[in-house]
Amino acid sequence: MIKSKINWRRQIIGNGIVIIVLALIGGFFWYRTVHSQDTWRQVTADKTVVVGVDDTFVPMGFRNAQGDLVGYDVELARATLKKMGLKADFQTIDWSMKETELKTGHIDMIWNGYTKNADRKKKVAFSDSYHHDQQVIVTMKNQQINKLNDLKGKRLGAQTGSSGLLTYNEQGNSLRKTVGSDAQQYDTFDKALNDLQVGRLNAVLIDADYAGYYIAHEKDPEAFKTIQTNFGTDAYGVGMRKGDVTLRNKVNDALAEAKKDGTIDKISQKYFGTDNK
Repeated sequence: MIKSKINWRRQIIGNGIVIIVLALIGGFFWYRTVHSQDTWRQVTADKTVVVGVDDTFVPMGFRNAQGDLVGYDVELARATLKKMGLKADFQTIDWSMKETELKTGHIDMIWNGYTKNADRKKKVAFSDSYHHDQQVIVTMKNQQINKLNDLKGKRLGAQTGSSGLLTYNEQGNSLRKTVGSDAQQYDTFDKALNDLQVGRLNAVLIDADYAGYYIAHEKDPEAFKTIQTNFGTDAYGVGMRKGDVTLRNKVNDALAEAKKDGTIDKISQKYFGTDNK
């Protein structure tokens, strides 16, 4: 009886040791797999990080009258990377190809009003959220569109690869059901808004921050109308390769510092007139 108990205890201990060893081995291989893809040393060898942007996306990243790249995200990226001892090398990209540009190593991060969503999380690793926005409908007052139901049968424009278009195309989306057709796609929002003003479109699905800045800088802001959607709130994050654990952690730490020391609010006041939201 005593011998049986001893054997039973030995078996439990033996099984426990096997489980611990397997867990350690599994953890080792997981760590090696993830961190073997970590490009921190290669990316920062010259103290520079390549940041992919759409340089027409006001007020996050755009060209001013002198042709200089400016904007909320541009200034925040520079300030954040400076805290990390790095500089930003901004690369203009085709927004519809942003994840491909990141995956192939042409850029090291996507930082330009990049909304977090389930589809994108499959492709990239996001930083912590640093700004929030929402999707709206922009139309001209002469279109007589006053609510979402008035969009039935209308021509709606959106940017290819935008979070608004992704949400619009989701199965069962109520706005798509109301419009009754695919959105007409543009490579940049400014082209869609130009078509809106000349009557080729009835409305544009767009980020509220972009809409507000664009309309405020038009000759006749009163000619436009903005209508809220029911898409909910968008959270912006910096997109990085899933293997870039070190870069992501350091970006998160620097963003937290920028929030704490008032850097983010200062930049937000410059471009939005309010503290960061």
